[in-house]
Amino acid sequence: MKPSRSQRALLEYESILNAAGEGIYGIDANGQATFINQSSIDMLGWSMDDLQGKIVHDLHHHTHVDGSPYPVEECHVYASLKDGKVHREDNEVFWSKDGKAIPVEYVCTPVIKDNEIIGAVVVFNDISKRKQAEQNLKDAFSQINLLKQELENERDYLREEVTAPFKFGDIVGNSPALNRMLIQIEAVAKTSANVLILGESGVGKELVARVVHDKSERNQHPLIKVNCASIPHELFESEFFGHLKGSFTGAHRNRVGRFELANKGTLFLDEVGEIPIGLQSKLLRALQEKEFERVGDEKTITVDTRVIAATNRDLKLEVNAGRFREDLYYRLGVFPIEVPPLRQRKEDIIPLALYFLKQQCDELSKKELKLTRQQAAILENYDWPGNIRELQHVIARSVILSRGSKLELESLLNAKANNKSSYKQSNAKSNNFITEQEFRELERNNIIAALEHSEWKVSGAGGAAELLGVKPTTLAHRMKVFAIRKL
Repeated sequence: MKPSRSQRALLEYESILNAAGEGIYGIDANGQATFINQSSIDMLGWSMDDLQGKIVHDLHHHTHVDGSPYPVEECHVYASLKDGKVHREDNEVFWSKDGKAIPVEYVCTPVIKDNEIIGAVVVFNDISKRKQAEQNLKDAFSQINLLKQELENERDYLREEVTAPFKFGDIVGNSPALNRMLIQIEAVAKTSANVLILGESGVGKELVARVVHDKSERNQHPLIKVNCASIPHELFESEFFGHLKGSFTGAHRNRVGRFELANKGTLFLDEVGEIPIGLQSKLLRALQEKEFERVGDEKTITVDTRVIAATNRDLKLEVNAGRFREDLYYRLGVFPIEVPPLRQRKEDIIPLALYFLKQQCDELSKKELKLTRQQAAILENYDWPGNIRELQHVIARSVILSRGSKLELESLLNAKANNKSSYKQSNAKSNNFITEQEFRELERNNIIAALEHSEWKVSGAGGAAELLGVKPTTLAHRMKVFAIRKL
């Protein structure tokens, strides 16, 4: 039987609907399905047989994406059946036959005949790919912001490092004592073990820490330094672990702590023996658990930080005296490295002196100065109680004081020898000790001598502060304490 004209029109409309890329379905005034195209079936899985005689909302629009109920009275599709208006939504889900939530955007248009709403047509698109792209973009932005924050944190730290005084440069020398230490560094550097660097003041413990870090697999991440002796007790947690804005008086902005800055890198705790016993437990927990909370925050932060500590104290004696926790000592001292004093590295004195001499001449744009054999002998015969730091300061002062091509070195070392001899004689006369008043008088005279030598210039190149090896602010304070004024 040949189809009627109306049947042919229906078939033609059905073909057009099935050819459309969007999902399309119709509902009557009661919300029951009247037709559904092939794209809708492909996206949701519901066929016309599944929908026949059923409320469409109950099958594919019954629940929000979070699983909470979505009553038909609140549904934007059915709103068109009530108010006769077009409704658009771009952030909902339709549920497929297999129970999967499909992100969709849709337009619901009412069908009106003789001023009566007889149904509605819904046209929708699966926006899963777009949602995934949006999420990927959000994740990318989050990662960028995280990296940006890390870079800003490292930038702030590096700004502090740039203003810090230069220490010793590269490790220089070839003495047996130094070579034994270098073998230890090679052995531990590529492991994840915590390292405890021991040695007298001025031997170059920070430099050893830098070498351990540079030779480790963490060398692409920062080495963060903390001078434990310089941190006020009340700011210990903030310095190490950070704080939130407003967590205490003076906390005007969020601050990232040193542990977090050193994540995936190395944290160098200089003068670790100076940490007060009451605060050591907080450090121990961070070392054991590798997690902590910022001051004022309940969120736990997890880090992967290697710790290298350094001290000129005998920590075993500190433990026995009750000034240092035994468990913290063993946690830090997994692999101890002893840095030899300069008096045990006699072979390295001249190479170090030449290294510092060239460095100072370059920095001060001076013609290269030579070290004579007599000067080399003087350097080798001095016992260097201040170690490498003292040698560096002596060479620096010698270059500053030198005129022409002759290195002014003998007078400085002779002055040191005389001071040492005077000190010994004074001790011998007073049963190996001097009074506080005598000691303060020696210190006052020493400051005056430096000021006179620098023509009362306190700071800057050739100033008394540089000659004494102290900060200008420290020297100014001592001048005030000793009531030292230029006459």
